[in-house]
Amino acid sequence: MTANGWIQIALFCLAILVCVKPLGLYMARLFEGERTFLSPVLGPIERGIYRLCGVRPDQEQHWTSYTIAMLSFSVAGFVSLYLMLRLQAVLPSNPQGLAAVGPDLSFNTAISFVTNTNWQSYGGESTLGYLVQMLGLAVHNFVSAATGMALVIALIRGFARRSAKTLGNFWVDLTRATLYVLLPLAIVMALFLVWQGVPQNFGAYTDATGLEGLKQLIAQGPVASQEAIKMLGTNGGGFFNVNSAHPFENPTALTNFVEMWSILVISAALTYTFGRMVKDTRQGWAIFAVMSLLFLGGLSATYWAEGQGNAAVTAANVAQAGNMEGKEVRFGVANSALWATATTAASNGSVNSMHDSFTPLGGMIPIINMELGEIVFGGVGSGLYGMLLFAVIAMFVAGLMVGRTPEYLGKKIEAKEVKMAMLAILILPLSILGFSALAVLSKAGLAGPLNAGPHGFSEILYAFSSATGNNGSAFAGLTANTVFYNTTLGFAMLIGRFLFIVPMMAVAGSLAAKKIVPPSAGTFPTHGGLFIGLLIGVILIVGGLTFFPALSLGPIVDHLAMQTGAFF
Repeated sequence: MTANGWIQIALFCLAILVCVKPLGLYMARLFEGERTFLSPVLGPIERGIYRLCGVRPDQEQHWTSYTIAMLSFSVAGFVSLYLMLRLQAVLPSNPQGLAAVGPDLSFNTAISFVTNTNWQSYGGESTLGYLVQMLGLAVHNFVSAATGMALVIALIRGFARRSAKTLGNFWVDLTRATLYVLLPLAIVMALFLVWQGVPQNFGAYTDATGLEGLKQLIAQGPVASQEAIKMLGTNGGGFFNVNSAHPFENPTALTNFVEMWSILVISAALTYTFGRMVKDTRQGWAIFAVMSLLFLGGLSATYWAEGQGNAAVTAANVAQAGNMEGKEVRFGVANSALWATATTAASNGSVNSMHDSFTPLGGMIPIINMELGEIVFGGVGSGLYGMLLFAVIAMFVAGLMVGRTPEYLGKKIEAKEVKMAMLAILILPLSILGFSALAVLSKAGLAGPLNAGPHGFSEILYAFSSATGNNGSAFAGLTANTVFYNTTLGFAMLIGRFLFIVPMMAVAGSLAAKKIVPPSAGTFPTHGGLFIGLLIGVILIVGGLTFFPALSLGPIVDHLAMQTGAFF
């Protein structure tokens, strides 16, 4: 660890912090139907979309109708993307003549991008043509992120409204999230990336001859446009196989900083949107503080572990500036630790280093971030609605502590809300541990990891944690493009996305129908240090009871083996 590294981390955190209020305020006004500075330009386009699609923006939906609309949209997205992948060989804009994608890989990829997971069991530049990259993957990068934003806005309305039967209109929220938030930011960022040297063209790959006389094929294409929304929508799923470790996706130190910033900025700003919409911005800052403390704690642990270096290299009397195995030399340990923490905290699979090459304890933090449900800022929308469900559980505990009916933001937390919140949260470990157990008990599952012993188990556990958490990053030591892993990881993504969302929307609908109770002397404060500590404690306790027993079998055993010289 170095002072230079900590300065870079501090600048990154400052860049996020200064954007929380302005962007969060903009989104609050947008989703509350107020006029924004983009309304004169985008308003006519928005109204045209409603007329074209037959949507009545003034007609709101019950939580069940809202959820059905979201599920129907996701099913349609899955079918269309699956067909594009299967028919790629006959589709235009495929200058390399890449073949159709196989059925199991198409199933996995279609689910991956519809659920905002963007797990890749393939190499993008060697598997997908330009049309599929743009019309298939990039489009879903927009709409899957917008879906997450729409869902968290619906949950926020559940807290903000009183005696209401509706939560808004899914089609309106989806349109506004895409048109007013994601699209303008993506256009600006794509132009910035092109300026910095990221390709954006439709030419065939280039045949080149290197200095040693060897020929190589240099992949290119419409990279910048996909890279921009990949990062802003916390999608992952890069144009190239190695994502942001590739110089065409991430060519300079400036692009590295901006791409990391773009991963967290919308998710962080949504906390202020929450506070503004419930008419108490202190509540939003309290949630932001919880996320920040968990993020900085994980980042510090990762940076410390990676800064210690590799014990095997030290034993060989080789000097090292931290553990540089598998990392970008141009960005260093601090940025790699920041990337690892940000991408696994914010549901983004785009990395500039291989997590499999991290030290055992350094690699443990990304697993913990995913297994907590991607709530440390998390995906666009999904991180906040996951955190709010933890807040419901925390306030249930707090209500018992003060001896009165649990309340949060003036809404009584009763049996229905607690049951639905716990159902959503406990679905995640059921998927992670269930599929991991299936993998280690089957020949097809054990054929995947490249390493034996605890490290091989970590590779399996990481994969299902990533898929269930809709993260998409990989440990890089697992051969995942098999029928077994494409299928099981696909179902893990479905479970982690939709079986979490349905009970969450039930909580939103139940809360919206309740009256708002004024605070009293017995009300537990929900914007101070006591609430922040309680919420962090509940998160760690629930996570510890459900995930950490399995987690310790991999990275911690690996750490002990490394320290004793028993290297795998």
